[in-house]
Amino acid sequence: MTESSLIEVKNLKKYYEISQGLFKPKLVVKAVDDVSFSIKRGETFALVGESGCGKSTTGKTLLRLTDATSGEVRFKGEDILSLPYEKMRSLRKEMQMVFQDPYASLNPKMTIKQILMEPLRVHKKYSPEERMKKIVDILEIVGLSRSHLDRHPNEFSGGQRQRIGIARAVVLNPDFIIADEPVSALDVSVQSQVINLMLELQKEFGLTYLFISHDLSVVEHMTDRVAVMYLGKIVELADTEELFANPKHPYTQALISAVPVSHPKDVKERIVLKGDVPNPANPPSGCTFHTRCPFVMDKCKSVEPSLTEIGNGHMTSCHLYSKNKEENTNAIIYS
Repeated sequence: MTESSLIEVKNLKKYYEISQGLFKPKLVVKAVDDVSFSIKRGETFALVGESGCGKSTTGKTLLRLTDATSGEVRFKGEDILSLPYEKMRSLRKEMQMVFQDPYASLNPKMTIKQILMEPLRVHKKYSPEERMKKIVDILEIVGLSRSHLDRHPNEFSGGQRQRIGIARAVVLNPDFIIADEPVSALDVSVQSQVINLMLELQKEFGLTYLFISHDLSVVEHMTDRVAVMYLGKIVELADTEELFANPKHPYTQALISAVPVSHPKDVKERIVLKGDVPNPANPPSGCTFHTRCPFVMDKCKSVEPSLTEIGNGHMTSCHLYSKNKEENTNAIIYS
């Protein structure tokens, strides 16, 4: 683990078993399959990909909201997957999460005061008077006021609820926040306000984000590095600017080609992938993307590519960029 890394994920796996009946063997769904990456202190690291690729499961596994099958997650050098319950619970004040759905993530029976006070009470931070001052301050920072404290979540709009969810995550002064699709349930007009709020909070409190999203236009605007996931694996990882300017993996190229253009006169060639995402309980052999890849080779069908650096920290998992170029001469195109 490098000195600048706040969190390091190594060979993380999360498998689910699915019963097929009394006399049939169980199927294994590899939701997260041997994922490795590190997040530097103060940066915004993004996980992107289609629905079902394992992004949210990765985030929940990092916080031990779901137990990992195997692997390591080191936070400030300590493997949190092996920590006992009490120590992990104490560590949660340094690692928080902003959930996707602002309507489901807030308890409808609690007032905003109770929602924001609860984490401070659970972790025994500050005196009662200091707690009150803290939650009023954090409400004002996210654009709400003291007058909102005695209201319930149903009295707020979606954007306001997400601001409350962000306030709840920040009120403990954490070092690391996982934002799981924090703007996908919001109107487009509200999304930019919430994104700008998160960027302001990052500067003010020195936060480190894991930003999970399928909206690449948002990712391009607010992140430093991006990891692209497909069927539980990372297929490409690079600095945000480098990834959008020079995507290497065919899957990444297709995702970026689908980002809407900013002006009606701009023209972009759209890459349309053939076929559907394979069943994660029965993934293809070799490269799991080969059934949809326009550049598929014979090797792709039997040999799984590894995540390899191709220069300047840009990594991709594709046989098109393997070191042995002679093996890549038999490419065929799917029709």
